[in-house]
Amino acid sequence: MLRRIVQACFLIIGVTLGIFLIPDLLKLMNLNDIPLLNNPYVSAVLGAIIFYLITFWAVDHVVNFVRWAEESLVKVPITDIIFGSVGLVFGLVIAFLIGYALNAIEVPILNTVAPIVLTLLFGYLGFQVGFKKRDELLTLFSNKKKKTAEEDSEPETAAKNSLKILDTSVIIDGRIADICQTGFLEGTIVIPQFVLEELQHIADSSDVLKRNRGRRGLDILNKIQKELSIKVEIYEGDFEEIQEVDSKLVKLAKITNGVVVTNDFNLNKVCELQKVAVLNINDLANAVKPVVLPGEEMKVQVIKDGKEQNQGIAYLDDGTMIVVEEGRNYIGKHIDVLVTSVLQTSAGRMIFAKPKLLEKAL
Repeated sequence: MLRRIVQACFLIIGVTLGIFLIPDLLKLMNLNDIPLLNNPYVSAVLGAIIFYLITFWAVDHVVNFVRWAEESLVKVPITDIIFGSVGLVFGLVIAFLIGYALNAIEVPILNTVAPIVLTLLFGYLGFQVGFKKRDELLTLFSNKKKKTAEEDSEPETAAKNSLKILDTSVIIDGRIADICQTGFLEGTIVIPQFVLEELQHIADSSDVLKRNRGRRGLDILNKIQKELSIKVEIYEGDFEEIQEVDSKLVKLAKITNGVVVTNDFNLNKVCELQKVAVLNINDLANAVKPVVLPGEEMKVQVIKDGKEQNQGIAYLDDGTMIVVEEGRNYIGKHIDVLVTSVLQTSAGRMIFAKPKLLEKAL
């Protein structure tokens, strides 16, 4: 289809140039005395034939160029295209106004050259300004939208419409599906295309562990999209000038005013530095762990030795480690313990306890 369209364009150009240029060409060749050649219809047919013959050589190059341009434009985010086009239009309008003002100066060379130079210069500057300032303009518009929402007292609606952008680690982790199923995560789930590509690359890895993790991530996405009622969107755009997937996520969150959902500690810190909203699944997991206070009693099973002498190690159902003092002799047994202290670390929560039998003995 595209090939036919290009050939039709060549024919139209040939007919137009034939009508206007072939008569002058015949005059130069002293062939204007032939009545048949002076007919405009004949000129149009001659131009069409000439350009039709040119298509046999040029059509493939034009088609390849059009397809390359189409693929390049499809990969560019729609916001880049919109703001670049708006900037280009403003630049052309300014160039036209300045060129119109210069027409009052009766200098033939200035009136001929200046409009061309101004059009190229201001068109380029307008496009570049619109393209490079798109983030600031989007932030300006989003801030206005946020203020309007606050003035209208609709914070709940704004929260429901917010975008939650998933990164690769949180998809592979799998807990995001359970969180979505419980309804604690509102808004629209956004899965960027470059994250899908990274997941597919991991799923195709020669390493068995990586391959299983990648396939697990794809299964989690299918579950979220097909089995859960939450709205899911695929972001088709990409940022080719950025190599790192984490940096692309931060960029996307800035453009869309969305929230990055992750369990990657480093990405969490980058988002905080870049003033991007972030939800960390590990922080959520630590927050919902049961609160244990010193003096409480619980029943645990001592599993193994601790690092220090006579220590035993036990675990709660959520994976919290319990260090049982003088618990080495109870390995493999269920015993009642009393909590002595609780230590919160970056890796999680650690509970120190001692057997209740020892407390009674004292």
